[in-house]
Amino acid sequence: MQVGLVVPQTEMPDPRHVVELAARAEGAGFAHLLVYDHVVGIDRSARPDFFGPYDVHDPFHEPFVILGHLAATCRLQLWSGVLVLPQRQTALVAKQAAEVDLLCEGRLRLGVGIGWNAAEYEALGEEFSDRADRYEEQVRLLRMLWTQESVTFEGKYHRVRGAGIQPLPVQRPIPLWMGGLPATRVLERIGRLADGWIAMSRPGPELDKAWAVVRAAAEQAGRPAEGIGLHGIVQPGADVSADRVRRQAQRWRDAGAGYLSVSGMGAGRDRAGHLEFVDTVAEALGLG
Repeated sequence: MQVGLVVPQTEMPDPRHVVELAARAEGAGFAHLLVYDHVVGIDRSARPDFFGPYDVHDPFHEPFVILGHLAATCRLQLWSGVLVLPQRQTALVAKQAAEVDLLCEGRLRLGVGIGWNAAEYEALGEEFSDRADRYEEQVRLLRMLWTQESVTFEGKYHRVRGAGIQPLPVQRPIPLWMGGLPATRVLERIGRLADGWIAMSRPGPELDKAWAVVRAAAEQAGRPAEGIGLHGIVQPGADVSADRVRRQAQRWRDAGAGYLSVSGMGAGRDRAGHLEFVDTVAEALGLG
């Protein structure tokens, strides 16, 4: 199981500290970095109807920009987990992802999702209600743009006539993983379309049932179930004892995860605390 780190963006607004964290993670034996995505935060005082764990006070680095910067400073695999795809223009995402893949020499994995924040869609001028259908069309178009010099595509939401991006990425296509909670429609979409699932669930019977749905949907779509990957996320919070981290990692390993990201975000650590978190987790999991 490949182990990486979630970049603690809400507690690390200075990009120099993100670079420092990446260097520490690489030296400690981690394999990848994963970044979350929010373009705008919502002011709760102005929007009393808003719900969600993040707001206007929480900093988030723009995924493609920070990953492009990290491509020049480390050799880790670079993940988005997850980029809210339907609130962005598809051809522009294809272009940005291709550029990052070139900069990191084929080490990008693009995790995407449909998001939950209607207010963010509003701020970006995109429709929230049809995002799931647009998302599926976006995935098909992205793969065409990453593999063909000239693309012609007529869909419900997209029209491309004899156009393409240059330069094309190193990976053709870039691996596309999907995030999402274990709702049936989400799981079936992952099985039909994704290279893997970034699971927003904990290991256990419910995850096992959900994973079976993903695999069954893949087989029904004529895809090999063993070709769909599983990526887990562990967030030990303030308790980063070696035993706790090892137990959580083992549960994901037992569930069949090929990838695991460990997150120190949300525990209120400062820069030094996050660097210490890297070392503690690495030692607990025997990395390096």
